[in-house]
Amino acid sequence: MTARMTAVPSSSSLAAAPARAAPLRGSVVRGILLMCLGVSMFPLLNASVKLLTANYPIAEIVWARFTGHFIWMLLVFFPSHGWRLFAARRPFVQLARSFLLLGSTAFFVSAIGHIPLATASAIGFTSPFLVTALSVPILGEPVGPRRWTAVIIGFLGALIVVRPQPTLDGGAVLLLLCSAVCYALYQVMTRKGGAHDNAATAIVYAALVGMLATSAVVPAVAILPERPLDWALFAAIGLFGGFGHYFLVRAFQNAPAAVISPIGYVELVGTTILGYVLFGNFPDGWTWVGVAIIIACGVYVGYRERKRRESRPQMT
Repeated sequence: MTARMTAVPSSSSLAAAPARAAPLRGSVVRGILLMCLGVSMFPLLNASVKLLTANYPIAEIVWARFTGHFIWMLLVFFPSHGWRLFAARRPFVQLARSFLLLGSTAFFVSAIGHIPLATASAIGFTSPFLVTALSVPILGEPVGPRRWTAVIIGFLGALIVVRPQPTLDGGAVLLLLCSAVCYALYQVMTRKGGAHDNAATAIVYAALVGMLATSAVVPAVAILPERPLDWALFAAIGLFGGFGHYFLVRAFQNAPAAVISPIGYVELVGTTILGYVLFGNFPDGWTWVGVAIIIACGVYVGYRERKRRESRPQMT
């Protein structure tokens, strides 16, 4: 929540992080394992949200998502950081990115009840292309013809996924695209403030703003869960979301982005399995073609981003 709720940080979203020495081999393995653990959380998160949308208001689900995220991350980071955890050096940037994440999450939750899990996840993976496009006007970064070509082909893959289908809700697709745009802007703002605030502060701020903003609405619309399963799902979405992002941050701290970013697409496997087991949805052949194009172009964009940073100031 990523985005959207399933967000996997691209290599470009971490470009503002301080340079460091190449990790040791054992550290790379640890990074890969952490990445696998992180992305395994997001299909569970999305499936839980989809189950809840059948009976509960969107605002209540979003509130539970951010409140649980905030509580879990507070338990993880506060003992080591104390009140410094909330001392953002660029508070306006943190607030802006947090509201963008809130918008992305709200759009995603609004759509997920009306569209197959795998399709929703595939649309969400267009965010790296949007980040590349938005980095030109917002960050002033050069984008060469190779990356522009990959971005255009990646969007063609997305069009294949969302092609006109009698079973696909056009309004839900539009909401998911809005979610992807908000998440891309969130990543761009993360890059803008990444050199000033550490990851722990950024993660906690994102959850705090979402929790406070939705707390003003929830009392008027909330429905008390009746079944133990619903209580468990509400508790789980904060845990899956919070620790999913935490494990991703730890993964990028242990291994190069070029090594572990492609692992993020493994999320589509878990999403497809859960979508079939829980909801009876399985992507058709054309959807898989579109997904393959999105993955290939996303990996290439990440690769060219790494090459760009290695060969600055040349365009890639």
